[in-house]
Amino acid sequence: MSSRSMGASQQVVKPPQRGIFPLDHFADCKQSMEHYLGCLKDHKDRHNECSEFSRGYLECRMENGLMSRENLDEMGYAEEKRVKGAKEYDYAKEKAGFTAGKHISRESEWWFLKRSNKDWEN
Repeated sequence: MSSRSMGASQQVVKPPQRGIFPLDHFADCKQSMEHYLGCLKDHKDRHNECSEFSRGYLECRMENGLMSRENLDEMGYAEEKRVKGAKEYDYAKEKAGFTAGKHISRESEWWFLKRSNKDWEN
């Protein structure tokens, strides 16, 4: 008897959806990943300063079949799309005591709280 007649179903393998990364079970790209994470740690998580490492990591994943082949220039790695002159937020307002919303002095009328003068509504 075949396995089909015993009620076993046939297994179908589908490629992952775009944007879903299969796990790197064999650590093929572990070194690239560690370089990128080390760069992030050294630069206080400012990813724009580590773009060459993230590009290398994505290239490694593509070479090892862990993601589909994509043009990295279209994913924001082109020279003209690089972030230049980014500054870290200094929290100056918060240090000076600013709290969001404190400047509002009157009650606001929300759209869902407004009463209408329609005679069919009670």
